[in-house]
Amino acid sequence: MNSANSRRMYSPQLSDMASISVRRFAWAIGEKMPATVDLMVKLLPTIVNSSKVCLLCQDKGKCQSCIFNKQIDPEEFTALEAVI
Repeated sequence: MNSANSRRMYSPQLSDMASISVRRFAWAIGEKMPATVDLMVKLLPTIVNSSKVCLLCQDKGKCQSCIFNKQIDPEEFTALEAVI
């Protein structure tokens, strides 16, 4: 049933502080926790220098999937209007 392209992604354990905070942020924006974590990752380039991340990257084969190598679409952040 597993195809050659389907792979399980690494899923790190969250600290209590991170889990509690993400849950509350998810409630505030009306999303589920996985969607909230995705949103938080998409926001990273607005607070982190993408060129420095790319310079220090150790996996140049994933650039097309990396948020630090993409243009951010402001329409993706409409859920934030509830808390901003």
